[in-house]
Amino acid sequence: MICRLNPPWKTMLSLLLTAMMALQTMAMLEVNVPEQPVVVLHGRDAILNCSFSPASAFNLSDLSIFWQLTDTKRNVHGYWEGRDQLVDQAERFANRTSLWPVQLGLGNASLLLSSVVVADEGSYTCFVRVQDYGSAALLLLVAAPYSKPVVTLVSETNLRPGDELALTCVAYGGYPEADVIWQDGGGRNLTDNITTSLVANEEGLFMMTSVLTVVLEPNSTYSCGLINPLLGEEGYAFVTITGISVNDVSSILVQGPVTVNTPSSTTPTPSACSLNEDGAISPASLCWHSIYSEQCADGDI
Repeated sequence: MICRLNPPWKTMLSLLLTAMMALQTMAMLEVNVPEQPVVVLHGRDAILNCSFSPASAFNLSDLSIFWQLTDTKRNVHGYWEGRDQLVDQAERFANRTSLWPVQLGLGNASLLLSSVVVADEGSYTCFVRVQDYGSAALLLLVAAPYSKPVVTLVSETNLRPGDELALTCVAYGGYPEADVIWQDGGGRNLTDNITTSLVANEEGLFMMTSVLTVVLEPNSTYSCGLINPLLGEEGYAFVTITGISVNDVSSILVQGPVTVNTPSSTTPTPSACSLNEDGAISPASLCWHSIYSEQCADGDI
């Protein structure tokens, strides 16, 4: 029979953690972490503050610090016997964590976590033992700003007033899920008429797509607004449908903030925007004006 022994470091770590957990109910060491969640931008460094107040002076050789994921108990960073102990560190934290050695003797057990990603979000527990033991947990939240939203209209048929149409608002690269608000020109909330979906990329950042279904009316404006709940940032895009007197045909804005215009009389006049013989606007030939330039599109919108 072959007897396999655990390596010394693993046995030591197991004994220390077991002792700490056993003493948790009788902990006397005061350990402090922020009560409010720590919010950090995706890709930036996060400081997880943790401090302790020992009853008397101590040697660093008597100090043990462990940072763990609260839910999974996976090791984020370890320190004992006067140096970092990272052999049992979870692989995804390799080369991304550090303490402040010169401040350990002052009661600072804070952890620096570099290049934060969405997967790092969650609860972290700071364990400290000198002569007594204590622990406290904090919450790390990750945030990323969304791109400026863009509103588009896709239609394969000719559009007339009274037709039902779908306006699509897209923004990407953000986290967490944004609050989406659609409004008309009068400020009326249209959010009950929307369908919103999220698709995460390999980094966990979202592309958000929100579709508003409305009945086509002349002289109407619709806005799509995004609010990141962690950053408080807001982004807006506008769509305008202008009133037209050509057989009561309305022109459609393809992407805000721009406005589509067609001739204002029933007599055909030269224009870059074409109408079908029945007076409807073909979605395959639209013209739009922006504050930067005037453009025309032939083909699929």
